[in-house]
Amino acid sequence: MNGTSLIDRSNVVLGVLLALGLIIGGWVLGAEIKATRLGDRYVTVKGLVERKVKSDLAIWPLTYKEAGDELTALYSKTEADKKTVLQFLDEQGIQSSEIELGIIRVVDTQANEYGGGVRAPHRYIVEQQITVHTSRVDQVAAAAQKTLVLLQKGIVLGGNPGQGLAYKFTGLNAIKPDMITEATRNARAAAARFAADSGSQVGAIRTANQGVFSILPADQAGDGGEGGFGADASLMKTVRVVTSVEYYLEK
Repeated sequence: MNGTSLIDRSNVVLGVLLALGLIIGGWVLGAEIKATRLGDRYVTVKGLVERKVKSDLAIWPLTYKEAGDELTALYSKTEADKKTVLQFLDEQGIQSSEIELGIIRVVDTQANEYGGGVRAPHRYIVEQQITVHTSRVDQVAAAAQKTLVLLQKGIVLGGNPGQGLAYKFTGLNAIKPDMITEATRNARAAAARFAADSGSQVGAIRTANQGVFSILPADQAGDGGEGGFGADASLMKTVRVVTSVEYYLEK
């Protein structure tokens, strides 16, 4: 009798434990299903911010060259050209501390006797570059419009493609935080409009991507491109950032 009672008691305990296990398992499974359904309800939106800025650094390389057959005469002419260019910059208000003199480069066009091509009209080409670095961008912009004066004095400015006057904006780090905050705010506003249309409410952020900051020419803002002529040629620029944010939607 005692053995039968002990067995019955064990069966009761086992049954209770099984029931509790089923209840707990069902609760956990229900919570997981609910979480999964909530996780499937989200919306992806973008927040765009553009800000007009003015360049704060100008880099202006002025390259000039002379060709001839006598190095001594070429050197004298190059020195005269340098004085003329420096005088021009001084007349435009460019300070000596903003001017960097490059090394003189000499090319002997006949150095390679196995060139196989037509000989250049002159044996030597002497080239030098003077570069202006300044934060006074308006001063440089005005001076660049007056280089005809140098041409009238026999100095033809040249250089490699892409090495002309460049305007830079160096204050990006200072405006980044405010632009990111505004872009995120715009993204949430877009999510709120979508949620309202679908009878939902915007919840927490699921994922967020800050996006890449782009500096574009001011007249090419809003078209989504990087600018065919490059931002360096534009004194005024547009800084753009597009953030991508996913928000949970709640009933």
